[in-house]
Amino acid sequence: MAAAGGEPSSQNMSDELFKTFISEVKQIEKRDSVLTSKQQIDRLLRPGASYFNLNPFEVLQIDPDATDDELKKRFRALSILVHPDKNQDDQDRAQKAFEAVDKAYKLLLDPEQKKRALDVIHAGKEYVEHMVKEKKKQLKKDGKPLDVEEDDHEVFKQAVYKQTMKLFAELEIKRKEREAKEMHERKRAREEEIEAAEKAKREREWQKNFEETRDGRVDSWRNFQAKGKKNKEKKNRSFLKPPKVKMEQRE
Repeated sequence: MAAAGGEPSSQNMSDELFKTFISEVKQIEKRDSVLTSKQQIDRLLRPGASYFNLNPFEVLQIDPDATDDELKKRFRALSILVHPDKNQDDQDRAQKAFEAVDKAYKLLLDPEQKKRALDVIHAGKEYVEHMVKEKKKQLKKDGKPLDVEEDDHEVFKQAVYKQTMKLFAELEIKRKEREAKEMHERKRAREEEIEAAEKAKREREWQKNFEETRDGRVDSWRNFQAKGKKNKEKKNRSFLKPPKVKMEQRE
C-alpha cells in the first residue's frame, strides 16, 4: 500500500529490501555451491567458524525456505566435496568440515531445531527493521531527510547477516553457561551424595563396633561393681574391728 502522496510505505520498502536480500543470498549460494573441495573446507573452518557454523543454513549454503528434497540434495553434494575420503591430502581438516555439514543437516531434519534456527533468522531481520524505523523516526523528529544507510540493500543485507550471527552466538553462549551451571550442580549433588554415604558408613561401623564390644563393656562394668563392693565390705570390716588393747606392764 502506498503512503500519502504516492510514496511507497516503509513496510513495502522493507519487504522489497528483504526480497532483494533473499535474491542475493540465493545468488551467493549458487556461486559458492561450485566452490572446490579445498575452498569449502576453508570456508567451514575459517576463523570464527565455531560461531559462523551455528547457523545451519549458512553451513549448508541453502535458503531457509528450501524444501526437504532441496536440503537432502544440497547435503549430499556438499558432504561429497568435503568428505575425508575425497580429500586424502587434508583428511583431518576435511573430517572437521564434514562433521560441521553433517551436524547442520541433522539439525535441519529435526522440525523443532529447524524452527528455532528460523526464529533466530527472522528475529535478526526484525531487529534490523526496527532499528531502521527508529533511525527514521529520530530523523523525522530532527527535521532531517529520512535517508539511512540501510536503505542500500547491500548494507541492509550485511546488517541482517551480522545481527543473525550475533543472535546465534548469544544463544550458544547462554547454552554453554546453562550447561556449565547444570554440570556444576550435578557435581555438587554427587559430592553431597558421596559425603552422605560416607557419613552413613561411619555411623554403621560405629554402631557395629558398639554392638560387638557391648558384652565386654558389660563384663567390665560388672567386674568394676563387684570389685567396688568387695573393697567397700573390706573397708567396713576394718572400721568395725575393735582396737587392740595393750596390757600394762607391772613392776
